[in-house]
Formats: sequence, C-alpha cells, structure tokens
Amino acid sequence: MGAVTDWLGGLSGPVVYAVVGALVFAEDALFFGFVLPGETAAVLGGVLAHQGSVSLGWMLVTVVAAAVLGDSVGYEVGSRLGPRVLETRSMRRHAHRIGRAQELIRRRGPAAVLLGRFVAFFRALMPALAGVSRMPYRRFLFFNALGGLLWGVGCVLLGYFAGAAYSKVEGTVGRSVAVAAAAVLVLALLVHHFRSRRREHRDETDHRNGTDHRNGAHRADD
Repeated sequence: MGAVTDWLGGLSGPVVYAVVGALVFAEDALFFGFVLPGETAAVLGGVLAHQGSVSLGWMLVTVVAAAVLGDSVGYEVGSRLGPRVLETRSMRRHAHRIGRAQELIRRRGPAAVLLGRFVAFFRALMPALAGVSRMPYRRFLFFNALGGLLWGVGCVLLGYFAGAAYSKVEGTVGRSVAVAAAAVLVLALLVHHFRSRRREHRDETDHRNGTDHRNGAHRADD
C-alpha cells in the first residue's frame, strides 16, 4: 500500500481525485470490487489528505459522489439486463454468495442496499441485484445515498486519522518502530482477510456438495 500511496502522492491533485473516484465508482458500476475493493482507494485518499497532497473536504465529496453514482449505474445495469447479469462466468463462481445477497434483499428490502455497502462483495453486487429485483429507484436512491455517505466519510476519515497516528508514532519512537508497527497491523488485516475468504470458500463448497448429494438422492429415488 505504501508504494501505491507514494505513486498517488506524486500525481497532481485533480488526477488524485480522478483516480480515487474512478476506483470507487468502478467497484459498484462495473463489479470491480471482485478485484480491488473501493474502500482501499477511499482509505488511501484519506491518507493523502493527511499528507497534504489533496484537500480532505474535496476527497470526502469525491468518494461519496463516486459511491452514490456508481451504485446508481449498477442499479441501471441490473434493471436493464435483468437476471442475465448473473449468468456470466464470474458471477456463476459466486453463486452461493449471490444467493445470500438475494435473500438479504428479500428479507430487508431497500435497507439491504445500506447494509450491503459495508461488505465488500455485497457492495459490488447489491446495486445490480436491486435493479434485477425491480426495486423502486427512489427508495433505492435514499438508502444508496445514506450508505454512500456513511461509508465514504468513514473510510476517508479512517485513512486520514491512520495517517495522523502513523506520523505521531514515527515522531515519538522513530521511523523503524513505526514501520514495524504498521507492518504488523497490515499482516493482521491480511490474515483476517484470507481466513474470511477461506471460510467463505469452505461454506460454498459445503453448500455445493450438499446440493449435489440431494440431487443424487433424488435421481436414485427416481
């Protein structure tokens, strides 16, 4: 992440806003969240604001606007393409989690758009599913804007204050200790991330095996 921050920090202010905004927008509008979570870009934007490369206020506006607009485009894609949007190869690999997202929409309605904003996979998928389910756009937009505001402000401020905390530690105990502490934190986050992915993969495998077993039993009964 440090290399990416240094690269972004070397760009001019308008370009930084454009890059961060594009990554946040693409996560929801084009399902890029499967590759690069938009929250990473938002947090990096906050770090750069702390470093003085960009304005904190304008970074907040950029991230929130990109999140709301990206969700709206994702909704439009789902509304126009319908269930076909779920039939691509990349979507079929996540059939179990898509089913969970659809169940969340059935149970929570538009509130699922707000709740899904805080889960990486659901954040990238929920707007399209809302469009597929023909959720009224006005209701979708309210929860979309509320979620985008809470999520965008939270992620940018997290990066901003994390940058401030790093600077304070570095000035107090030295650069080497600060770097070591940051490395430990990043390692812990990575371990948590991969454990979560492994658990989700295991759940999907168990679900698939259970479905195959039931189908085999039905064929045997026939």
